[in-house]
Amino acid sequence: MYEISEGAQATEVEAEVFHAGVQAAEWIRPLTTRRHGTLVCENIVLLGGHATTPRALMAWPHWALKHLYGPVGLMFGKFWTGEAGTDRRGDCLPTPPYSFLAVRCAVRPVDPRFLADTPDLALSLSTAVDDGREVFQGLPYEWKAVKQWASSLISPQPPSPPPKRPAALRSN
Repeated sequence: MYEISEGAQATEVEAEVFHAGVQAAEWIRPLTTRRHGTLVCENIVLLGGHATTPRALMAWPHWALKHLYGPVGLMFGKFWTGEAGTDRRGDCLPTPPYSFLAVRCAVRPVDPRFLADTPDLALSLSTAVDDGREVFQGLPYEWKAVKQWASSLISPQPPSPPPKRPAALRSN
């Protein structure tokens, strides 16, 4: 659990959330190959009031972490207080009592669907193998540099609407 102080700068909070995410991911990595390793999950809970919403404070760290650790088979999810949602059957999901970043072992046949807006990452996750590689290879560990790198990655694009059929082929 991490408490965000009122006076903290957003970039400082992002940096701490990112580093907590790295710590959680590196703690989980060796556990995923053990018996029941696929059930390992670590949650980084954010407490306290801040001028910037926890959702916004988690956005950049989440984006960077999922790109760094997806290729080695880890999933990151972000959930915020008051978030309302439904599951794939349309049933309401419980509202999280706290904002948190979840880190867990990927379920390769299923999880790529959560990454539909980032098809390259979805493909990478679906074939991920943790070969022990250093995920920061060639990348500084400092948040400012990581955020700059993360901002250079292709952002998810909303799906394009289907093209309209020519008027002559439309049925009225």
